[in-house]
Amino acid sequence: MPVLSTAAGLHEILALLTAQLRPDANLTAEIGFLTEVFSEHSFNSLMKIHQKLQQFVRQGPSPALHSAAALAENISEELQNGPNNSDIRELMQLLAKPHLQAVLSAHDTVARKAFDPVLPPMPDDLEVEEEEESMKIVRLVKNKEPLGATIRLDEQTGTVVVARIMRGGAADRSGLVHVGDELREVNEIPVEHKTPEEISQILAQCQGSITLKLIPGVKEEDQLNERKVHVRALFDYDPSEDKAIPCKEAGLPFRKGDILQVVSQDDSVWWQAKRVGDANLRAGLIPSKKFQEKRLAYRQKNAALEQEKSSKRSSYDQSCEKEDCDCDGYLNGQYIAGLRRSFRLSRKDRQANQNEEKQTEQKDIEYLTYEEVVAYRHRPNDLHRLVVLVGSIGAKVNEMRQRLVAENPNRYNVAIPSTTRQKKAHERQGLEYHFVTKVTFEAEIQKNRFVEHGEYKDNLYGISVDSIRTVMLKRKICLLDANPQTIKNLRTAEFKPFVILIKPFLQEPKANASTAETSANNSLKELEEDKYQEMVQSAANIEQQYGHLIDKVLVKGDLQTACSELKTILDSIERDSFWVPANWVRS
Repeated sequence: MPVLSTAAGLHEILALLTAQLRPDANLTAEIGFLTEVFSEHSFNSLMKIHQKLQQFVRQGPSPALHSAAALAENISEELQNGPNNSDIRELMQLLAKPHLQAVLSAHDTVARKAFDPVLPPMPDDLEVEEEEESMKIVRLVKNKEPLGATIRLDEQTGTVVVARIMRGGAADRSGLVHVGDELREVNEIPVEHKTPEEISQILAQCQGSITLKLIPGVKEEDQLNERKVHVRALFDYDPSEDKAIPCKEAGLPFRKGDILQVVSQDDSVWWQAKRVGDANLRAGLIPSKKFQEKRLAYRQKNAALEQEKSSKRSSYDQSCEKEDCDCDGYLNGQYIAGLRRSFRLSRKDRQANQNEEKQTEQKDIEYLTYEEVVAYRHRPNDLHRLVVLVGSIGAKVNEMRQRLVAENPNRYNVAIPSTTRQKKAHERQGLEYHFVTKVTFEAEIQKNRFVEHGEYKDNLYGISVDSIRTVMLKRKICLLDANPQTIKNLRTAEFKPFVILIKPFLQEPKANASTAETSANNSLKELEEDKYQEMVQSAANIEQQYGHLIDKVLVKGDLQTACSELKTILDSIERDSFWVPANWVRS
């Protein structure tokens, strides 16, 4: 057999193979068929085109990878959670520079483009046969999970086409089904003139191996590789109750607080996402942020009105005449546990302040959908995160805070409040309070230097941003007993607040079993029942309104056990990794 050079093309090899074919009594038909095929002029032209393409592939530049930007992001996350030194900090700063990110993004865009070569002209004498539609047959194995693809009716052509491919599903893993493919048959059942709902029923009834006949659609190759995005869900979602979702079986249910990895935002209405930590590799449909905000817009006003009515019914104020007592009280018209009596608003000012807050809320309506988050772990050189303690009625947060500071003053401390009242003989500047003039205090309010402030008996009281910074710069953990309304103002990259809701352990009062009790005892029991319901409602209201801002819930039983549990939580903040808003780390 003649020896071919290494530069010989595929068409030359086939020509030599044709010449070497010898008739055989048993294979006469097969050899004749091969000879006829290999001798076709059009077939040889195709082989020459193939050879040209192969030469281009060998000569053309090939990128090392197609996702440099995503790799850089992953490296930044790993470095952030690893040891901290000057080299790592410098590398993280370089990777965060917008110019480098733009270069990597441009590299990925170019790497994904197909720079097709100029093909040689087809021979003039090539016989053109009647054009036929190319068909592909795809066989998928369906277990208990859906196929991971949705279909729609093309209004222009009337055909049924693939609308979306769910990342990680059976269709996506096969790599053979694409958006825009036209569906012709399902297990040899023609789908022409059938609606998408009827076809979905056929697919739902199929088990095991499913064979699809598809006509390839025009696929847009130049698509940017979306970066990995994680979001915290700020609402509960059940696709089985969503009338708008195109396919309920393809939906991804989740609960408020779940961390979702968004793998596709190609569709402006329905994103594809996976739950972090979920073993299921298939992505599911979730409403996009923009779509969910539109759906919530009309509900928000009604919910705000109902919440206002509920808060009025559950408002509560202890009567205490001691100016500096540490009993429970109100701040800005809202209940806050463990705050000094002198920090509260007077009753005559509370209604005016509530009306002002109502007007502010109407101007800045917040729709709770998703919050982009990244993994964050405290590093040795980082300042401690601000710890915000939010207490419901009856929690008595201040006694827990005081006990922790007394037991370990080198690790914990509190922010010193400021006041305009006169200093008493036993008080020292900067210890119980920062004593300032009313002019200075009001000037600081105008500069937004207070995270909380209020007025009592013509004196102003507040906790300033600087008082919190002072504790943090001393490398101590600042324990801030705060109004839940204050949390939003504290959520900055500087403070990175870890919010703990503390609510009392509640045991429902026993029913009155004795008919011989006096009316006084009955009145006492009614009072206990009212107080119990008020404490339950207080905790429920905080979780309903501010649950998306709360990182941990601690149920307080006895003081010693509660303080021990709180210290365990505080230790975990320094040790474990947590999902925090993305702008805390990227800013």
